Amino acid sequence: MNVTVIGAGLAGCEAAWQLAQRGITVTLREMKPQKMTPAHHSAGFAELVCSNSLRSDQLENAVGLLKEELRRCGSLILRCADATRVEAGGALAVDREGFSAAVTEAIRNHPNITVVEGEVCEIPEGEVIIASGPLTSDTLSAQIAKLFPDDSYLNFFDAAAPIVTFESIDMEHAWFASRYDRGTADYINCAMSREEYLAFWKELCAAQEADVHGFEDSRVFEGCMPVEVMARRGEQTLCFGPLKPKGLADPKTGKEPYAVVQLRRDNAQGTLYNIVGFQTHLKWGEQKRVFSMIPALNHAEYVRYGVMHRNTYLNSPRLLDRYYRVRGNERITFAGQITGVEGYVESTASGFLAGVELARRLKGEGCADFPRETAIGALALYVSNESVTQFQPMNINFGIMPPLGHKVKGKRNKNAELSVRSLAIIDELCGTL
Repeated sequence: MNVTVIGAGLAGCEAAWQLAQRGITVTLREMKPQKMTPAHHSAGFAELVCSNSLRSDQLENAVGLLKEELRRCGSLILRCADATRVEAGGALAVDREGFSAAVTEAIRNHPNITVVEGEVCEIPEGEVIIASGPLTSDTLSAQIAKLFPDDSYLNFFDAAAPIVTFESIDMEHAWFASRYDRGTADYINCAMSREEYLAFWKELCAAQEADVHGFEDSRVFEGCMPVEVMARRGEQTLCFGPLKPKGLADPKTGKEPYAVVQLRRDNAQGTLYNIVGFQTHLKWGEQKRVFSMIPALNHAEYVRYGVMHRNTYLNSPRLLDRYYRVRGNERITFAGQITGVEGYVESTASGFLAGVELARRLKGEGCADFPRETAIGALALYVSNESVTQFQPMNINFGIMPPLGHKVKGKRNKNAELSVRSLAIIDELCGTL
């Protein structure tokens, strides 16, 4: 039995690993390094093209629960993430290059996985998982579109934040801390006064954008919105978003500044930091000019500027079942952001479920039915829910999981109980996978 997996991103690598671990031989097709996209910078697998954070690691947060479920189920991506983590308060952030290297090594060294480089121009015969990602090549995208002639293919635009060197940050205008002093002091916090913020905001709103064909503000995904698009929504929008000062008292004054720009470590050595929430598609010269108005970044050295790219996804509720298989053509499975799940961990979860389910089907075993009470199951059931008429990319959240059935005082306490319920189900399921 052999399965072709297209794409060596988070979902593709997870799917290939789960299949291979269950005795299924896998041909993993990856177009890098022969063909790159504007957002990719290395030949490694599971490259993180936006943030290096996999978001909250707390069980009171839905993505924290999703990560713990994947850990308990033997996820390769979570294993490598935990092994290459960098301190980020209550979040799981990773050394970008170390994480990719760990995943690449594991995949290339697995005896049941054969890696074939080069662009896939046609959907192969036999069982196939398409995890080609939000930057699927035009050639493969055209082939996928032929599967759905009623124009079910959708897209939106996504953006990545700039990265600066630590030594170029002016720490006279910044300090290390985590919001409300939770966890360790892992973020660099760059203070701005009201006058500094307003001058910055005006220039940000007026800055020149790079040309992106077909771009309109209305098509920007809310979860990864360019900072300049957010700024244009109002003078105070950034102060309630990525520049929120709450819980970040300046040790020099003991007071919260008017606005705070946070930087998060991007590698294990702490030599690189990304500007949190500053996804952007401004021209590179404009990024340097405007972002240098932040006092601590007045002389910042940029190792990567922000970039804008197209994300492509399916109208999955019309097209896919709860196992991410194409309805009526079950030999083809999709996984990752192309299915409309949004986020690194969510992409990993879709690849995990797709790989586990396909392996069980090929071996004549029963379905791996993760119920809606689990984060893995809730995400898959939402993506495949035919009653969803206005489909947009979805991060995992407790709102798509069934309520507890009894009242719990406090949101954190309620979410904690939802996580306890889920993990009890996961522990039972793991013994059957």
